[in-house]
Amino acid sequence: MSSEQHQIKRKKKVPAKEVDDSNDETLKDESKIETRVEISDQVETETKSKSESKTDTSEEDIEQQLLKAQATIKDYWDQIMRLKAEIENNIKRSSRDIENAHKFALRNFAESLLPILDSMEMGQQAAESDKASLSSIAEGTQLTMSMFVQALEKHGLKQIDPVGESFDPDQHQAISIVEDKNAESNTVISVMQKGFSLNDRLVRPAMVVVAK
Repeated sequence: MSSEQHQIKRKKKVPAKEVDDSNDETLKDESKIETRVEISDQVETETKSKSESKTDTSEEDIEQQLLKAQATIKDYWDQIMRLKAEIENNIKRSSRDIENAHKFALRNFAESLLPILDSMEMGQQAAESDKASLSSIAEGTQLTMSMFVQALEKHGLKQIDPVGESFDPDQHQAISIVEDKNAESNTVISVMQKGFSLNDRLVRPAMVVVAK
């Protein structure tokens, strides 16, 4: 027998114990692989389940948020509609008030003139009476004049009667300048026509004579 053949026979002889150990290790490796696969499948299943649960929860949250948003929008829209109606009512009310103010702006003033008109009618009747006298007519006229001035002042219209006052070009209109030893220079010594102011705003200047 050659040396080569002898070596081949030696290689073919494998101890039974080594074969058994090798088989055991192979089985152990396969078991480990199967265990890892099972664990991997379990983890994947749990992950998928959690993902699906999160997806369901997320959809529910979105739906609830959408419902809340729709309710909020409806509430805001109702408020806008109420404000719009209120604004329209205020505009109508203001327009009506302005219209009435234009129509009846002189109502109070007209009412204050009615007693004066009544007094003038009674004075006229008294003057036409057989018992009328000049003094009684003058007295009635003076009373009516006083009532008229009071009515004007009640509505802010005041007389400007500056006798003895210093000349004021903003309220007086000088129609003549004369020498007067009894009056100081630039003083109003007589009033030819009284002036009037409405709520401190000049309506008509007083026509006056001024001392030189």
